[in-house]
Amino acid sequence: MVRRAPLREGLVDVDGARIAEATEELRHRGRATLHDRLHRVRMAGGLAVQAGLAAGLAYLISHKLLGNPQPVFGPISAVGTLAASVGQRFRRTVELILGVAIGVAIGDVLVYLLGTGAWQLGLVVTVAILLTIFAGASVAIVIQAAATAVLIVTLSPSTEDLEIPRFIDAFLGGGVALLVTAVLLPLNPLRVINRAVRPALDLLADQLDAAADGLRKRDRDAIQRALDRMRNNKEELATLAEAIEGAKETATLSPARWHRRGELTHYAEAADPIDRAMRNTGTLIRRSVTLIEDEEPVPDPMPDGIAHLAEAVRLLKQEFAAGQEPQKARERSLRAVSEAGRAYGAGVGFSGSVVVAQIRTTASDLLVASGIEQEEANRWIRTAFGEQERPVGEPAEPGEAPKPPTAPPIG
Repeated sequence: MVRRAPLREGLVDVDGARIAEATEELRHRGRATLHDRLHRVRMAGGLAVQAGLAAGLAYLISHKLLGNPQPVFGPISAVGTLAASVGQRFRRTVELILGVAIGVAIGDVLVYLLGTGAWQLGLVVTVAILLTIFAGASVAIVIQAAATAVLIVTLSPSTEDLEIPRFIDAFLGGGVALLVTAVLLPLNPLRVINRAVRPALDLLADQLDAAADGLRKRDRDAIQRALDRMRNNKEELATLAEAIEGAKETATLSPARWHRRGELTHYAEAADPIDRAMRNTGTLIRRSVTLIEDEEPVPDPMPDGIAHLAEAVRLLKQEFAAGQEPQKARERSLRAVSEAGRAYGAGVGFSGSVVVAQIRTTASDLLVASGIEQEEANRWIRTAFGEQERPVGEPAEPGEAPKPPTAPPIG
């Protein structure tokens, strides 16, 4: 055992502080990673249960009802239809069947002409892929054609009349997958979307808060970190878009979810303005970095307006999840615009004027996402911003306070 020598009087335990800081950072990362993984499990939990149920049913039907002693392809087709085609399961079932048909045709013809063997297998797969790509088929059809051709070449010598069972398995697996999705275990489409929209809106709100705090402290690095995070938002947007398509499909195929169609339409219409809000926020944060670098003035209402945008995003998420009319989110968006108007009246530089404009644009996107028509949202934005006639960069007169803009009543 090595005992640590005591520090001499007046010295600071630098290593201890660094170790404590590193330990705390590791704990934070561990918690964040666990939270992220649990969120992914919750997102995929319903799909996993559907896939398991579909595989079991396909096996029972193929084995017990159709007398297939080795019911392999039916469960595989069911799982492939569910797992690889969220939002496009009906289309993927059709692609599955088409791919099987192409693979059977190519495999049978080439096996009849060339026989079986290693080089024949390689040739069959190559021809199947090239012909389907030449025909403009999707990736799913290409994969199914190639896989079926492999099965035909490798199993034909030991299994007779493989083609018809392969067709039946494709129909069976795809049909069972659709049955599970639409009738036996339809997911709640609104719950699926709420879980998917949460990461996108949390990302947007957090980075707006980070930008507001960075402007108050004139911390260029903090704002840059927020910008870097906003630039890596493709995963959140892709998850949201996929969830909306999957929910729309569920509401179309499942009689138990038909009453959700109106609410899903609202979510679908909100996806594009949320996407635009994230892009406009990226411009806002990028210009905030330039503003600090150019040492332009930062009037107090400017970061306040950005913070109000962050709160508007959180309110929008909460009211969406509760199925409420997003009144509070609208009011907070307009308050952000009012603060932007005050910042503009107090005097801003070139990049500051761009930040002000992006606050207005992002607020307009949030209003549209809340269900307001674009023209009406623009009118509300102009009214909340107020008439600011002072040129950009010109400071206010001594003792003159900008007249606070007023927001229209929310009905």
